[in-house]
Amino acid sequence: MAKYLLLKHYRGAPAPVNDVPMDQWTPEEISAHVQFMHDFAARLEKTGEFVDGNALAPDGMWVRYDGEGRPPVTDGPFAETKDLIAGWMIIDVDSQERAVELAGELSAAPGAGGKPIHEWLEVRPFLAETPSTTECPH
Repeated sequence: MAKYLLLKHYRGAPAPVNDVPMDQWTPEEISAHVQFMHDFAARLEKTGEFVDGNALAPDGMWVRYDGEGRPPVTDGPFAETKDLIAGWMIIDVDSQERAVELAGELSAAPGAGGKPIHEWLEVRPFLAETPSTTECPH
């Protein structure tokens, strides 16, 4: 089994086919989308492929260590994950092909008008083991 992170993006990915921002959806469309996500996760829980998932609030900040005292906190001016990442799901599957298959299904979540969003999802494998300091790309 291998773990994959499925990332849902607000921006940064290619535009989905049904490209209507969620803040313009009706309450019924939002409810249908959320129900789809819950049903998808419940199905994967039954197969043992669901690990975790959640939607992210648009609030957030950047924090870093800057020596002694209080760390600086900023809301920009650079691109931030709160502008990019809408939510995530972690799956544990037998193969990359299965991860791609499930991401494709998740992409069909309903959006405006009850039609599938056809959104692009970022599929990222977890590292199988922590790289040594000589292997780290940074």
